[in-house]
Amino acid sequence: MLEVEIVGELPAALDQAAVERLATEAAATADIHDGHLAIEFTDPASIAALNEAHRNKRGPTDVLSFPIDGSDLSPAGPRELGDVVICPEHTADLREALIHGVLHLVGMDHETDDGEMLAVQATLLDATR
Repeated sequence: MLEVEIVGELPAALDQAAVERLATEAAATADIHDGHLAIEFTDPASIAALNEAHRNKRGPTDVLSFPIDGSDLSPAGPRELGDVVICPEHTADLREALIHGVLHLVGMDHETDDGEMLAVQATLLDATR
């Protein structure tokens, strides 16, 4: 089972069951069904500090992902996937940001693939509406 830990105040647009379902379905696209990940909802100042420290980009952003287990590991068995940090004030669609962040945790990267990650993201968004 995938354990989804929620950190921070859950935005009114999402409930715990929706967060768990979206994260679980996004992880399942990489055949990951066991493990742990955290979804943190934070403020603009905190995400801006993370954005600058980890990406050398100034200012707040919508979502950041911090993978722990590398994507080269076998998806069998429990894994510590990492953390997804979302700033609701800078996010147009919380569901999309959550799915996007988890897809990064499982090794997808829209900056280096040929559109696969964003296609999976769109499919998940459509399927979970």
